[in-house]
Amino acid sequence: MTVSAEPGLRERKKNATRQALHEAALRLAIEHGADQVTVEAIADDAGVSRRTFSNYFANKEQALLHGDQQRMRALVDAVHARPAGEPPWVALTKAAEQLYAGLHDLDPQAVAQGRLVRGQPALAAQQVNIFAALERELATEVAARLDDQDPTGVRARLTAAAFLVALRVSLNVWLDQPPGTRLWDVVQNALSQTGRGFA
Repeated sequence: MTVSAEPGLRERKKNATRQALHEAALRLAIEHGADQVTVEAIADDAGVSRRTFSNYFANKEQALLHGDQQRMRALVDAVHARPAGEPPWVALTKAAEQLYAGLHDLDPQAVAQGRLVRGQPALAAQQVNIFAALERELATEVAARLDDQDPTGVRARLTAAAFLVALRVSLNVWLDQPPGTRLWDVVQNALSQTGRGFA
């Protein structure tokens, strides 16, 4: 029984190290500016070696945006878990609600990270890459729910892309809202407007 439990423990340790590196990267970037942060500084702050950092992330941008990647992965999983009979846009919207509806006040760390991304072209480019990779997975989920044939996959890709753009724009709008604004209210409005062409 000890042997079977070991992989779970190993995976938890890896996840903890990955999260520690992400938090260190974010903390240092908020304090000093993303362009002033080095991989060595992140590794030192997290208490690991430079080589260990490289086992988890290819660069500091990946470490900084690890939280975004986790949220987007949770979103894809939430869409996958929706009932098979739901229309694509409904499934996407319900999954987004599951992810965002619980967020109320502007979280200072989320605001700081969002503004970091907006102010750093390298981070913005990395974020686009994250969204592009997940767009393909979301398009697969959408395609499975389309009643009509979409042999080229264009409709599914457009639907997934429009959905992700609505989320990205909503986040940027939310960052500039007064305290107390719920992210989900902004997202819901954007999805409602965008979904008219895809529902």
